[in-house]
This record gives sequence, structure tokens and C-alpha cells, in this order.
Amino acid sequence: MKYKYIPLILFISSATWVSCSKSQKKNTALPPTPVNVQAVEKTDATYYDQFPGTVVALNSVELRSQVTGFITGIYFKEGEVVPKGKVLYEIDRRLYEATYQQAKANLASSQASLVRAQKDADRYTQLLKQDAVARQIVDNAIATLETSRSQVAASAAAVKSAQANLSYAIIKAPFTGRIGISQVRLGAQVTPGSTLLNTISSENPIAVDFVVDESNIDRFVKLQNKALKQDSTFKLQLSDGQAYNHPGKIAVIDRGVNNQTGTMRVRIRFPNPQNELVDGMSCVLNVLNTASGNQLVIPYKAVVEQMGEFFVFVAQDTIAKQHKIKIGPKVKSNVVVLGGIKEGDQIITEGLQKLRDGGHITLGAPKQAPQSQQQAGK
Repeated sequence: MKYKYIPLILFISSATWVSCSKSQKKNTALPPTPVNVQAVEKTDATYYDQFPGTVVALNSVELRSQVTGFITGIYFKEGEVVPKGKVLYEIDRRLYEATYQQAKANLASSQASLVRAQKDADRYTQLLKQDAVARQIVDNAIATLETSRSQVAASAAAVKSAQANLSYAIIKAPFTGRIGISQVRLGAQVTPGSTLLNTISSENPIAVDFVVDESNIDRFVKLQNKALKQDSTFKLQLSDGQAYNHPGKIAVIDRGVNNQTGTMRVRIRFPNPQNELVDGMSCVLNVLNTASGNQLVIPYKAVVEQMGEFFVFVAQDTIAKQHKIKIGPKVKSNVVVLGGIKEGDQIITEGLQKLRDGGHITLGAPKQAPQSQQQAGK
């Protein structure tokens, strides 16, 4: 008899446990997440595309000797700006001076022989008219005259060659520019065409070279045809992050596409009055995006990145709906949105950490944890 009521007791206990479980789940349901929202608006967004670039001198020349010899003079200070025509190096001129003087003497001798041969030819020609001399003698005189003329021409060419070699012994600046560190010292022997003496490059104006892919070529061709003067289309950012104060303009677009990389080189010319840009330095070229203008712009803090994709939460009454978006460039603390949301949507800007797609929300600033709890968490 004592076991008669056991099933009844078990049934009552199970019902009580189920009722308590439902009550506990109801009591532990997550409350709505407090969030702040902001309406999506269109605004005038000016933004730039970035390209890594390299500063290059518009004129840059490696100075090399055209004659052999020993350096006997260096007439500049390394690193200074030298004017066009300034004497930079001198190679031992004695041998070339002697060769030049000898060539001039040979020319004078050839010219004297030509004068004598001309007189002989004239004299024998006159005697031939009087039948006072044999025809063979006249022919020999005329041949000697032609030989003398050839010798004069050869001597004159030798003089020009010797004079050129003598002038090559003096190396001058081909244009106004900054000269680098000398690669040779006094007494060093130089070989024609192979010994590098120095490098000189112009500084103002200067250029920046960068490459663009095939899809962007038409864009820069249009910019080249349009840009008749310097404007804000091309801006420069230096390697230290500072902005360069002078805008640039397209100087030249390369003749063709590199068939290995599929890119084309573009050169932008910049004024360089303070010599801030130095040949060879790296920089970032900012090119005004042609899509700049009236665009959807949202705070960048509202964007959530997941696996290389970008999302925002849109408030729909009391529900947060996740939308995948396509973002454009950043504009300060904002970002341009190219698709995925529309003007007027209420996007959530604060309280994103606890949000899930379809989660309940309530408008209002997310509560901050007490200072004591924040310090304890740290």
C-alpha cells in the first residue's frame, strides 16, 4: 500500500520541474540592446585614390669621361647646385694639347704643299699651251695638286679630332642641377665610357612616377587632355605622412603597356621651389576620384568587417537587420558606401558589440559599466 502513491508523486514532481524551467527561461531572456542610430544621408564627398610613387628628376645625367687619362682637377663642392657650363673635372690635358698642336702644324704644312702644287699645276698648264712642256708633266702636276688638297682635308679633320679630345679633357655641367658625391678623386685614372665620375640632376620642377593598370589608362588620358594647369587633381603625401603643399599635373604617359605586368607608367610634374622633393624618394600620390560628389556617407565606426566583407545594422522598429554593403574610400572618420543601403535608412552607430542579425534593440546610448567594474576588468 505504501507504494500506491509513488506514480502520482513522480508526476507532480515532473510537472513542477517543467514549470520551474519555463519560468527560469522566461526570467533569463536577453533584454533589448540599447543602441544609437543615425540616418543615412547623401553629402558632397571628395576623396582620392592612392598610388605608390617615386620622385624622379626630369633631367638626370651620369658624367663619364670621353678620353682616357688622370684626374688633375675637381672644381666643385659635392652636393651643391652647379650652373650650366661650369667646369667640374679636368683630365690631364698635356698629351691632348700636344696632339692638337701637332695636328695644326700638319695642317699648315699641308696647306703650304697645296699652295706649291697649285702654282706648279698653273705653271705647267700655261707651258702646255705653248707646247713648251710634255703632257705627262702637266698630268703629274695636276695629280700632285689633288693629292695636296686631300692632305689638307685630312689634316683639317685631324685638327678637329684633336681639338675635340682636348675639349673632352674638360668636363662641364650640361645643365643647371645638383651634383652628387664624386666617384673619383684627384689622380684617379679614368677610362672612356666606363668610369663613372658623378651624377647631376635637376630639382625644380621635379616629377613623380607611378604605374596604373590597364583599366585606369583611359582615366588618365582624359585627365591629361583636361589638365591644362595645376589644380587639386594630383596631391602628394610624403613618406613621413606630411602633405606636400604644391599640386601637380600630368607631364607624360608612357608609350605602351608592359606586357608582363599589364601596367603603364605615368609621370606627374610638381614644382619644387624649396627642394623638399629629392630624386629617388618614395611617396604616395593622391589622385582625385572622378566619382567624388554627392554620395552616401556613414560613420566608419558603424561598419562591421567579417571575413573580408563589410556589414552594417539597420534599425527596423525594434529589430536590428544586418545588411552587407560595398564600401568606397574613407573620408576622414566617415566612409563612402557604394551599395547595400539607401538614403534614409537608420543605421546603428553604437552598441554593435552585442548585436546579432534579428536581435531586439531599444533606442538610447549603451550603458557604461561602473568605473569599479571597468578597473576590475582591466
